[in-house]
Amino acid sequence: MKPIKKEFKIGLAAIVTVAILVYGINYLKGFNVLASTSRYYMLFEEVNGLPKSTPVFANGFRVGTVRDLRYDYVHPRRVVVEVSVTPRLRIPAGSHAEVVSDMLGNVTMNLVLADNMALALAPGDTLSGRLAGGLMDQAGSMMPRVEQMLPKLDSILTSINTLLADPALSTTLHNLASMTGHLDETTRNLETLTGRDFPQLTQRLNAMGDNFIAISDNLKQVDYASTMQKVDSTLANVRALTDRLQHTDNTIGLMLNDPTLYNNLSATSANAASLLLDLQTHPKRYVHFSLFGRKDK
Repeated sequence: MKPIKKEFKIGLAAIVTVAILVYGINYLKGFNVLASTSRYYMLFEEVNGLPKSTPVFANGFRVGTVRDLRYDYVHPRRVVVEVSVTPRLRIPAGSHAEVVSDMLGNVTMNLVLADNMALALAPGDTLSGRLAGGLMDQAGSMMPRVEQMLPKLDSILTSINTLLADPALSTTLHNLASMTGHLDETTRNLETLTGRDFPQLTQRLNAMGDNFIAISDNLKQVDYASTMQKVDSTLANVRALTDRLQHTDNTIGLMLNDPTLYNNLSATSANAASLLLDLQTHPKRYVHFSLFGRKDK
């Protein structure tokens, strides 16, 4: 057996190295050289800078990779995109592809699958593609509305500045601050009342309640029937006394009902008053006083 030459070993090592290098590069790009894939083609009018090795998604799940992009010089305004997807994916007829770009400039491809699962495309078929409106397109569509809102925003800002420049606003804020201080003071007073006076008031109310209970117990012990009998007896005696005073068959009745006694008393009072008046006017008629004794008239 002839020995293997050194040149053959070097060549074999170089081939293996290149194969490993190619496999590694393709693996890093997202291509699995050893795995089987199905290839489809998409026709776009605009790809928005779609690069090779871009992931392909279906319903948010990665199902393939963009392998190649070619510009169709025979039919201008058309770009052919070659996509490799897992062979287990069935693409229904009527499906299309969309190129979506976000605000950071990242471009992805989405497969929008149709509902016709009975009829599927075969590997190598062509799908239509379109450029989906991303966030930047939505922002661009909102710019006219923003321009229409700018005058209104300017008017609102002017009104706000006028309101802030009004001295009444500062006065109102000062009053609110003063009111807040009063509320704080009232709150402290209530806390003081609750912590110091309220327990005393509660004790007094409890004492009053106890007194009411005692009074109620005492009232329960009163013999109302006997008391009412005594009151009725007293009222009957008062009525009998009143009746006797209205009759003239007794001394008190005669004194109260005989007008002669009243007239005699009135006359006596008048005579006494006249006598006192005459005594004050002519005292010598009633009193005689002399240092040398009494003279006979």
